[in-house]
Amino acid sequence: MSEPDRRLFFLLQRSAHLLRTTLDRRCLAAAGVTTAQLGALFAVQEQPGITQQELARVLGLRESGVTALVGRLTTAGLLLKQTHPREHRAVVLELTEAGVAALRAAQPEVDRFNAQVRELLGDDGFVSTAGALHRLAYWEP
Repeated sequence: MSEPDRRLFFLLQRSAHLLRTTLDRRCLAAAGVTTAQLGALFAVQEQPGITQQELARVLGLRESGVTALVGRLTTAGLLLKQTHPREHRAVVLELTEAGVAALRAAQPEVDRFNAQVRELLGDDGFVSTAGALHRLAYWEP
């Protein structure tokens, strides 16, 4: 048996691209949202009233990127921006009914996708890969 490819960064990039574009297509078809938008909607669902600055930290994005993302989700009617109760320059984010519906519509595709990846990797491989990726995602070199 040949030795596996050891170009870790290349493999991570290639895998991330394939996984993102595959799930993007499925989520766009099912719910009209991309995986990036879905991530933001899930974060707001988990933390209603989250600020854009907090959302940027949760998603690991720059605030300018989150501003554009929130703008698209607000324009699409999936998020609502409201004045922060204590910080006059900040806004808090809430899901609209359409945002809740988009999450509900996308969830079966996310579940199906995860099941396919779990089948590909096996239960142990899925769990160990998820653990390794979590460690990498929060690594501070």
